[in-house]
Amino acid sequence: MPSACDSLIDDIEDMVSFSDPTPHERQLARKSIIPRSRKKKEVLINEELQADSVIPGTQKIWMKTWGCSHNSSDGEYMAGQLAASGYKMTEADLWLLNSCTVKNPAEDHFRNSIKKAQEQQKKVVVAGCVPQAQPRMDYLKGLSIIGVSLYVCVCVHKLIRNVGHSVRLLGQKKDGGRRLGGARLDLPKIRRNPLIEIISINTGCLNACTYCKTKHARGDLASYPIEELVERARQSFQEGVCEIWLTSEDTGAYGRDIGTDLPTLLWQLVEVIPEGAMLRVGMTNPPYILEHLEEMAKILNHPRVYAFLHVPVQSASDSVLMDMKREYCIDDFKRVVDFLKERVPGITIATDIICGFPGETEEDFQETVDLVKCYRFPSLFINQFYPRPGTPAAKMEQVPAHVKKQRTKKLSHLFHSYNPYDHKVGERQHVLVTEESFDAQYYVAHNKFYEQVLVPQRAEFKGKMIEVDIYEAGKHFLRGRPVEDSKPFSPSIAAPLQKGEVSGLMQSAVYHTNSICFHSFSSTPTQHTH
Repeated sequence: MPSACDSLIDDIEDMVSFSDPTPHERQLARKSIIPRSRKKKEVLINEELQADSVIPGTQKIWMKTWGCSHNSSDGEYMAGQLAASGYKMTEADLWLLNSCTVKNPAEDHFRNSIKKAQEQQKKVVVAGCVPQAQPRMDYLKGLSIIGVSLYVCVCVHKLIRNVGHSVRLLGQKKDGGRRLGGARLDLPKIRRNPLIEIISINTGCLNACTYCKTKHARGDLASYPIEELVERARQSFQEGVCEIWLTSEDTGAYGRDIGTDLPTLLWQLVEVIPEGAMLRVGMTNPPYILEHLEEMAKILNHPRVYAFLHVPVQSASDSVLMDMKREYCIDDFKRVVDFLKERVPGITIATDIICGFPGETEEDFQETVDLVKCYRFPSLFINQFYPRPGTPAAKMEQVPAHVKKQRTKKLSHLFHSYNPYDHKVGERQHVLVTEESFDAQYYVAHNKFYEQVLVPQRAEFKGKMIEVDIYEAGKHFLRGRPVEDSKPFSPSIAAPLQKGEVSGLMQSAVYHTNSICFHSFSSTPTQHTH
């Protein structure tokens, strides 16, 4: 069933001088999404890396992304910048692989893809958290690398011109010595789904969880200014988007480095959301949302905000949480959940659990089982612990593999023993239709509580708010029958961009490829939640 470039250069923008042609000049009408509030010095570092070293439109690139919504957003920006610079995103002799370092399996898939590309004599450029965190891994030798904050195609130009040489772009963006929040938000991008805009509100985090490898890649907290985020959202709606996802390694910590906070951002964002469009708040860890519970409850009750929050607990044992350095105790987590469930009726709380963390005893695990029995989380991401190289947890005494598997199986069985949506049958709901189910048999919509509702696949429903009667409930979904005489409502204030169309370019000069090949494999937001 469906559910819903070896030289080191500090800043990608330093590789382009004022005299170099830009994507705007190549496209004749590059549209600026937001004003740049921070002046950035542009210096030509290497003549070989000029952005016009390859004739635009003559090269093809195939791209694949793994990981969380933050990594998906990075992938959208990479695809957009490449397309805006004249590359065709389709089956090609050059592969751009955007990686995830959360768990061993994700990195294994990434490593296997590199091997497959090399066996097929493909050129390879790697990006994302794996090469950022571990650029000296043997299997990355000789490959060009783009770090997590530097998503531009210049290193691809370098690779095409100089086969056998590699360029590594791993620097972080800074302003007066202060780290900035990732790449600019006004860069072109190709949305995987033209109806959904994914906005990274900050990069990095304030924690130092002992199991987390993502911290090595994303670093400490760096937040985007509120005005840039609001303008990004406004521009998205002007391009037909009807749903926005806010993402980061920890949305609850947003703004602590720039003198603001998450509720302040959210209140300004809801002012620019059109009627019927929706906002989804991404993962927040318990420590940084505790002080904002009152305001968060008010915001989550707002009609244009999903009553949904992802709060990873990881374990219900204080002993294990201490070894993880999670900086909260289980009572803190319960306080967050209990408060929100009382103040936001029907709210969906999603959480994550790691089974078999080093030192976890049977008593520790039982506390986690009891927590799930008590709250019966409708959305639960269960993961067997994977020791990531270079993390403190990898050096701890490990729980035997068979015990980890047994605990994971037991918790999964418990999760599948209850049906969280049975009581929804018979309800009449308004749902926003934004996606297509994996089996292509239904459209996927979400109600106010971000519960998946499968509806008939009618063209007039896509991107619309419709009214349905719930007639069936499954473990992970609801089925809805459209209410007769109820007309679909369009929250979009403009026609959505076409699939593969580049966001941020003038309509008269939009770069569009009919054969776009843009793969995204999203993982569950588990061990990267620190």
